[in-house]
Amino acid sequence: MDWINPAAFLPVVLAVLLLSCGIEDARHRTIANWKNGVIAALAPFWWWSLGLAWWPDIALQVSIALIVFAFFVGAFALGQMGGGDVKLIGALALWFPWGTLLSLLVVMSLVGGLVTLVIAAERWWR
Repeated sequence: MDWINPAAFLPVVLAVLLLSCGIEDARHRTIANWKNGVIAALAPFWWWSLGLAWWPDIALQVSIALIVFAFFVGAFALGQMGGGDVKLIGALALWFPWGTLLSLLVVMSLVGGLVTLVIAAERWWR
């Protein structure tokens, strides 16, 4: 009998956590810190499953995550984003390589803009 690599479940766990974050954010306009913490804490297991080297792979991944987090902290300071969103993006930045992360951020921006337009239209129609 072949054993299933436990790391194969990490993307599933990430997807479930992200779905939970999305539902919670839509309902309560907040994202629990523990969810962001678990997403960030699982990233090293993901790196291990990918066979990333401490240098330069993991060092680069952590550096990119810190830069992304700092950028979005600036958006939070300007009142453009919620704190939970900033922490979630920082945690996700630990999971994805730079190119994929950039694509993810573009998609998040476009979907976020669309959601904002839908909410604004709904309020306007009332």
